[in-house]
Amino acid sequence: MSIRSTETTVTFRRPFTLAALDDLQPAGTYRLTIDEEEIPGLSFAAFHRTATILHLPAVAVLASKSEAVPVDAGELTAALAADAAS
Repeated sequence: MSIRSTETTVTFRRPFTLAALDDLQPAGTYRLTIDEEEIPGLSFAAFHRTATILHLPAVAVLASKSEAVPVDAGELTAALAADAAS
């Protein structure tokens, strides 16, 4: 079974929080890793998401400590949409 990881960034214009986070996070651009697993037995390549990982702190913040926090993909999408609408 094949697993692929894709790294991208997400940007929040305002402070935000998610259920998996202990504290309010500042506005900024954050690294996001999405892990997907190949669905076997199909005649074409198809994948389903197995993990969505948000990397803290934001990209521009210099910190001695960093975290990789598993977050709910739907909740993250909703938080990004709310941020864009505000």
